Amino acid sequence: MSGTQALPSHRWRPSGRKARAILWQGLALAVLAGGGAWLAINTMSNLEERRIGSGFGFLERPASIPIAETLIAYAPGDANLHAVAVGLLNTLLVTVLGIVLATVLGTVVGVARLSRNWPLARVTGLYIELARNVPITVHLLLWYALLQGLPAARSAISLGGTAFLSNRGLVLPAVGMPGGWLPLLAAVGVAAGLAFALHRLAARRQRWSGRRPLVWPWAAGLLLGLPACALAVQGAWPTVTLPQLKGFNFAGGTTISPELTALTLGLVVYFAAFIAEIVRGGILAVSPGQWEAGVALGLDRRRILRLVVIPQALRLIIPATTNQYLNLTKSSSLAIIIGYPDLVTVINSIITDTGQAIECIGLIMAAFLAVSVSISLLMNWFNSRMKLVER
Repeated sequence: MSGTQALPSHRWRPSGRKARAILWQGLALAVLAGGGAWLAINTMSNLEERRIGSGFGFLERPASIPIAETLIAYAPGDANLHAVAVGLLNTLLVTVLGIVLATVLGTVVGVARLSRNWPLARVTGLYIELARNVPITVHLLLWYALLQGLPAARSAISLGGTAFLSNRGLVLPAVGMPGGWLPLLAAVGVAAGLAFALHRLAARRQRWSGRRPLVWPWAAGLLLGLPACALAVQGAWPTVTLPQLKGFNFAGGTTISPELTALTLGLVVYFAAFIAEIVRGGILAVSPGQWEAGVALGLDRRRILRLVVIPQALRLIIPATTNQYLNLTKSSSLAIIIGYPDLVTVINSIITDTGQAIECIGLIMAAFLAVSVSISLLMNWFNSRMKLVER
């Protein structure tokens, strides 16, 4: 049709600034890809020159390394994969113990830091400053040196006549279970799940009717009754073996080594100081009006702290505490400096035996990544449950 004008084109044309940005980003990606390819080719070439195989087939070969502490049965000659599992379980043991104990100690110290008792507040403040400003490595070496300075087993410090402390570690009574612990643990797990379900049903009933049914007798019955039934069906009951000094060492009982004790104490004392400051900051972040409201309701200071302030402070405490949990998990790899057979120590021995460092380091990275992500997911779920619900 004559006299009509062509419609303007709407095709995207990058401006000069955008074009330059795209060009530089493309060049950066090309450089990274080229660097990665060069590293891969160079690594494969060096491995071939040294006649070092690649892949994870070495995990099926027998391991020649001894491991002093194991949570599952292990002996030299088992597969390398089994040795890695033993090291991973040792790391998880230290991580769980460290997180639980550091949380308890940090919470107590953080609350005590705000106490009106002047000596208590100053002593806890001094502990926090000393613990936070000394490297974690020094903490571990200090505790290990203190434990090595304890008397020998024949002169061990008696703790009530049933436990003993010496330079060989802490010896405690051993609890055994003929036939294994699996049926009892399964019964405890089922009872805990049912008790939790009862708690949820009671909370729902309270929202509907305004009255909360009495749950704790049923929960206590489940937690005591189901394990007792499992023991009766199994036909066996737990046995306790007390440690006895025979010669130069103790026989019977269970021994917590100085390495495990030093590692746990070092991690707990160090990270509890950071958790204490997080708890203190979370409590101080709650509005002073909440304290005044609690006083107006006739509550004492402890109940105000437990029922009013702490629940509101959790939304600030949990995210920062999660970071400390992750730092504690990663710092457990320093066990190698005091000889505790954690994952890093075991895999380092496998590297020395097989020479396959790249695959072994990849296993370490994957294991710590999985543990850290699991802790983050769990704490994020807990944080979502603790959020204040606005009406």
